Amino acid sequence: MSSPSITDIQSTARLIRDNVGKIIVGKSNVIDLALVALLCEGHILFEDVPGIGKTTLAKALARSLGCAFRRIQFTPDLLPSDVTGLSVFNQKTQEFEYRAGPLMTQIVLADEINRATPRTQSALLEAMQERQITVDGATKMLPRPFLVLATQNPIELEGTFPLPEAQLDRFFIKLALGYPNADEENAMLLRFERADPLEQLAVVVNADTILAMQNAIRSVRVEQSVREYIIALVRATREHSSVELGASPRGSLYLYRAAQAYAAINGRDFVLPDDVKYLAPYILTHRLIISAQTRLRGRDATGVIREVIESVPVPVEQ
Repeated sequence: MSSPSITDIQSTARLIRDNVGKIIVGKSNVIDLALVALLCEGHILFEDVPGIGKTTLAKALARSLGCAFRRIQFTPDLLPSDVTGLSVFNQKTQEFEYRAGPLMTQIVLADEINRATPRTQSALLEAMQERQITVDGATKMLPRPFLVLATQNPIELEGTFPLPEAQLDRFFIKLALGYPNADEENAMLLRFERADPLEQLAVVVNADTILAMQNAIRSVRVEQSVREYIIALVRATREHSSVELGASPRGSLYLYRAAQAYAAINGRDFVLPDDVKYLAPYILTHRLIISAQTRLRGRDATGVIREVIESVPVPVEQ
């Protein structure tokens, strides 16, 4: 398959956006950011209160891509083997056989991931980073494209376990849907009035096209001044007085690649500083550990990132 052009990527992204938009009302920016993660082979963490539409968005995106899809409902009694699969002894053949778990698919919806214990949460780490799982010493590669869409309830709700920093850092992007406005909520009621439109949602792109687009976005040009801007933003999070642990080098790489993908879906073969400025809160916020004193003052990582963005000079064309 030939490499898609920037125009091809933009038109395909528009197809996916419009298709998912038949289900999700008024959240085109969130759909675009989910597409950015998909094109960068990254994983998405949706955090919001229950009932906002996180699961519906994940299902609509998966159906639009035409990829194999599995859903895992995370609960406190879920075991790591329930996620990765396990080896079972076959009495007929006198051999152990691997029975695949729900991770052996292309798109995984990890629903309410922070209701499971840390041990089970960590079962996702290898799959998310290496795109492989290990069961009884045997390594099995996961199909591509492979995408984890995890939803979590806010940490203040009962029955939740906070995700460890190592796992948070492996999520490419963190998104929140937020409540719809009155017009959007009215449109939602009308769409779901007679039937669930998700059941009739069409497939608009195939897996091979997604893989080709993932390779193509790496050719999007990033000037030295923009690279330096990315580095300055990330380093500023490490030097901020309110931060105990700033964004990792993985955060720099993810922000760089996100800017390439965002430029491509907007029809450009070059990255603008404004792309980086727009994406930084979604890519970096969940990678910060805020000091206890800062939390006691009622401030959070979102406010710190906003201060960092305002303090770092944006490069301008000479």
